[in-house]
Amino acid sequence: MSAARHPRTRRTALVSALCAAAALTATACGPFSGEAKASGPFGDLTGPEIANKAVAATKKADSLTLDLATKTTDGPMKAYLSMNTGGQCAGTLTVGTTGTAELVKADDKDVYLRFDEAFLRAQAEGESPEVQEAVLKELKGRWVKTPVTDPEAKDNLELCDLKSLLGSFEEGINFAVKGKETTVGGKKALTLTEKSGDETTTVYVATQGEPHILKIVTAGGEEPGTMTFTDYGKPVAAKVPAAKDVVDEEKTG
Repeated sequence: MSAARHPRTRRTALVSALCAAAALTATACGPFSGEAKASGPFGDLTGPEIANKAVAATKKADSLTLDLATKTTDGPMKAYLSMNTGGQCAGTLTVGTTGTAELVKADDKDVYLRFDEAFLRAQAEGESPEVQEAVLKELKGRWVKTPVTDPEAKDNLELCDLKSLLGSFEEGINFAVKGKETTVGGKKALTLTEKSGDETTTVYVATQGEPHILKIVTAGGEEPGTMTFTDYGKPVAAKVPAAKDVVDEEKTG
């Protein structure tokens, strides 16, 4: 196996974890069931009414930053991604306990991934020492360029699709128990909670300014995790890497 073929192997390793993380998003953002009333910073609004206001406000966002930490069937996964509805995305992905990939998507043409040494060594495990060193020599500190039309690239970019992410926030919520007031990232928030079997989902809604969703925590269940949303409306720093730092997968094979 040549060193040039390792980028595709590494990207494949990201796919299942990304899909599982996307599933967590869809589950946490799905409709609640039932209704409960209580008082709080939203006055006489019920939990469901607040939840629906939060969903409506969040779906209007044209950019935000997602900080995700979850457990999947393939192990722990983390993501820190800034994205906008124009398709730009930038941040980091960590699969397992070690190994991080930086990601940049500045346009609708290509995606760039740069893997740290731990990630490269993990993906070259089982290869001969010569192949491992060749992989490190070729790719350490460099970006792997792949067309966004590549099937695996589409999987890797699933969490970068802000329109799809916001589309998973369903309106028509009819159950959400109002809880305590707290703070998330220095912003005041109200908690809304739903329980389903051994799984509890808590949504934190901003109580000042736009009622954006600030955080979603899923405890119990098969894939517990936390999603935090920040930087609403801020520009995404997604810049194409310098050509000298790029390995073009289409040219390397």
